[in-house]
This record gives sequence, C-alpha cells and structure tokens, in this order.
Amino acid sequence: MATEVRIPTIMRNLTDGAKAVEGSGSTLGELIDDLDSRHPGLGAKLVDGGKLRRFVNVYLNDEDVRFLGGIEAPVADGDTVTVLPAVAGGMR
Repeated sequence: MATEVRIPTIMRNLTDGAKAVEGSGSTLGELIDDLDSRHPGLGAKLVDGGKLRRFVNVYLNDEDVRFLGGIEAPVADGDTVTVLPAVAGGMR
C-alpha cells in the first residue's frame, strides 16, 4: 500500500492530468522526492531550499503538516496527503 497524494488542478499538468497519484516514503520529504522522480517538476512546486514553499498548503490526513513537523512529518502507507495552493487576494 502507498500514500495517496491529491493534486490540485493547477499542478495536474505535471501528473498527466491525474487528480491523485501514489508515492512512498517514511517522511513527507521522502514522499515528495519519490513523486518528483516519477513526475518531474512536482518537487520544485512544493519545496524550496529544503522547506515547503510558503504559498503551498499540505495536509496529512486533514492535518496541516506545518504542525506535524513540516517536511520531516512522518508518513505511513494508507495516509492521504492533500496539496492546496494558497489563495490570496482581498476585497476592494
């Protein structure tokens, strides 16, 4: 069993249109490295300088990974990771 990673529409060009992909790794960083090896460019959209990009939100089983250890958050088979680009803007 692997970890399911849900991909936002804006990044699906890197996964040949797939809404979800599977990967493996014992930490979020290892999982991202594994995904990047099969979907080149995906890692660069998620990580910069060894840290999650500021404007990308990542959830592990509905919990924000920033509160679970960030890139070092432990990941297990059967977990679900959801990637959401941050939405910015305001009202005038």
